[in-house]
Amino acid sequence: MTHPPLSPAPPPAPSPSPSPSLSLDGGRHENGPKRTVRGLLVKALLHERHDRGMTLEPFASRCVRRGEVHELVTTDQWSDQPGARVDRVGFLGFAELGCGGVLDRGDTLLLGGEPVGTVLGFDGCHLPNHYNILIHTPRLLTGRTLALAPETPVTFVPAPPGGGTGTKR
Repeated sequence: MTHPPLSPAPPPAPSPSPSPSLSLDGGRHENGPKRTVRGLLVKALLHERHDRGMTLEPFASRCVRRGEVHELVTTDQWSDQPGARVDRVGFLGFAELGCGGVLDRGDTLLLGGEPVGTVLGFDGCHLPNHYNILIHTPRLLTGRTLALAPETPVTFVPAPPGGGTGTKR
């Protein structure tokens, strides 16, 4: 299977005024307010890889349930193309979700109350066991680089209106 290449992290740029075409729902105005999804880290992971071969799922959002455990993975690569290959990854760990909700591309991940990056998308190679939740960061981060430990609070803060799928973060 051929995968579209991912670009390195884009340089920081001033945030443009939100426009309908940049919304998570492609300007259809289907997105309304949602709850913050919270959980706890249950296992820290310490390594990174540059040949992982994850595949960006074609979904801008995924529903998650209370009690599910999902893997948190950072990448400095960026793409909004379904099927894009994600090779450069840093593994943060596994998080158990304390409440159900919806995770959207563009949501901010906080660990221990500190912002880490934004949800880039999802890789389903381990389904039905768990999703790899891909977090876009300026550089690869791991559980080691962030000194993560079990019970670290995990929070997915909703993306601001107009952010997400059509914008590089």
